Amino acid sequence: MTINCVIIEDEPLAMERLKSYVLQVKYLNLVQCIDNAFDAISLIKTEKIDLLLLDIQMDGFTGVQLLESLTKRPEVIITTAFDQYALKGFELNVSDYLLKPFTFERFLQAIGKVYDKLNLQNQTETRNYIFIKTEYRLEKVQLQDILFIEGMRDYRSIVTTEKRIMTLQTFGELEQELPAKQFCRVHKSYIVALGKIETIERDRIRIGEELIPISDTFKADFYKRIG
Repeated sequence: MTINCVIIEDEPLAMERLKSYVLQVKYLNLVQCIDNAFDAISLIKTEKIDLLLLDIQMDGFTGVQLLESLTKRPEVIITTAFDQYALKGFELNVSDYLLKPFTFERFLQAIGKVYDKLNLQNQTETRNYIFIKTEYRLEKVQLQDILFIEGMRDYRSIVTTEKRIMTLQTFGELEQELPAKQFCRVHKSYIVALGKIETIERDRIRIGEELIPISDTFKADFYKRIG
């Protein structure tokens, strides 16, 4: 697997150091080095980019503003000399946060996380089924049969076209298994199959006889996903 990456850095020395790190990793393909966020936005919209190596403190348009402006974004590793943005990075769900000056070994650790995540996504997107842990067995479930997943106290209920399957697997574990293009979290207690949605009205999704609420936490991401 090859990861197409872009360096966004406005300090020439820092850019050269990071470029030298990238060129040492065989599965990284350096698409471009950019010194401002505006040009980066244009590139992300026109090229297939898997990873941003992003300096968060830049003149004019900052790295945070860049991430907040993207409706669909690549994986992100923040590179910065300032630790006060760590919480914001967590809120923006970045893959890692590297404090300058960082070593090549620390860089490899961050890149490894991205590789593992993208590799898992590639595997799940090519499968048409998942295995659900239920009672003392693993039950094979076809993705096309899943309507939605509902949280019920300690359990998650996978509602399919034929039945309900109860599991103790968490929403986080299920989200890792489900292809992001087909399923979306819309509430702390619900994941829906995007292809099974019949109507959306007043922040409620209808799938069959079920009305599923869209919470404020997941609303923005959901509406971006459906365009």
